[in-house]
Amino acid sequence: MNKEITPEVLATKTIIRGIHLDLTEALKQSALNKAAKLLSHNNHIIRIRIDIEHDKTKGHGDQFIAKGLIEISGPDLVVTVESEDAYKSLDLLVDKLDRQLRHRHNERKDKRNHPHAVELDSELPKT
Repeated sequence: MNKEITPEVLATKTIIRGIHLDLTEALKQSALNKAAKLLSHNNHIIRIRIDIEHDKTKGHGDQFIAKGLIEISGPDLVVTVESEDAYKSLDLLVDKLDRQLRHRHNERKDKRNHPHAVELDSELPKT
């Protein structure tokens, strides 16, 4: 589709939160750019929520957990990824969401182009 997303549309359709960390302006801008990439693929997206969580309790060192939710017609897409860097988590999250959007689009296109025959229990009346 490759259409340009205006900043107003991006602001109304995107929610970015930091959990146990303060989001820097650079991290917010990076998340907004990634959300714009997702929005340009599919115009049926209602809202995108990205949560970046800093977890110091798991294993050695810091872990950053990125959670993404795309509200779209049908079941929502929910993804969680984890890494040692916030930007890496954000990149992995967007890649995974992008794959899910493509998969859903291909499934719908396949169903539309190759409908299955329906078997009825009774005979249809003649007109």
